[in-house]
Amino acid sequence: MIEPTLALQTALHDHLVSAPAVVALVDPINIRVGSSRPENMPGIRIANGIAMMRGHASGRQYVATVLLDLHLWAVDDGFDHVKTIGAAVAHRLMKWPDAADFDLVRFEHTRTAWPRDPDPSFGHGVMSVEADIQWKP
Repeated sequence: MIEPTLALQTALHDHLVSAPAVVALVDPINIRVGSSRPENMPGIRIANGIAMMRGHASGRQYVATVLLDLHLWAVDDGFDHVKTIGAAVAHRLMKWPDAADFDLVRFEHTRTAWPRDPDPSFGHGVMSVEADIQWKP
């Protein structure tokens, strides 16, 4: 049995740390699950998500829609730097992540927002993804 948000978080983490363009900008150790501003920057946090259970598919598989946000952070030229990181992440999200424990039925990078941090030296971006996944119990 899998928990859908955790399964997609793990797949996204592995997907990002295996992308040369992303790890050229963000040390893989700074790509983690969580939602708070990271201590070490630049960093990417894959926030806790939302799972909407959809019932069953063929073969008695479970189906869920999962919504997750990726928080991108940078400091020192933060806003320009975080947008550069965002471009690399957006490019990587054009390809669906691989998953060992579930099948992706649909995967989309649905939006990107650039909220201003109260401290102007920090750059912050939020990238939202949505996926339909299915798995055998």
